[in-house]
Amino acid sequence: QVQLVESGGGLVQAGGSLRLSCAASGNIFSINAMGWYRQVPGKQREVVAGITRGGSTNYADSVKGRFTISRDNAKNTVYLQMNSLKPEDTGVYYCNADVAYYSSDYRYRTLDAWGQGTLVTVSS
Repeated sequence: QVQLVESGGGLVQAGGSLRLSCAASGNIFSINAMGWYRQVPGKQREVVAGITRGGSTNYADSVKGRFTISRDNAKNTVYLQMNSLKPEDTGVYYCNADVAYYSSDYRYRTLDAWGQGTLVTVSS
């Protein structure tokens, strides 16, 4: 019913930049909070940044001043601009969204939706 598709990951040298995108599709009524998480092997998934529908943002201390989260409500899309990347930023980045949608039987439902993940690798 609802799908989140990420793009923009890849390999970059330390100090470089990448921009991640995550587009939500489906029979969406509205999207409240959206965010980005990352996970490395052997560790729990951790929050990187979040943004409310109104545009209020929050960041993990490790990325403050380097990453910027933004969203386009008309396109149901959230972005993560990552600058001054460090090797420790390496991981799989997941998009998350609090989605209200209409199911196939026309019922109003909510979903804590996740994307499939996109790999970011920062080389030293």
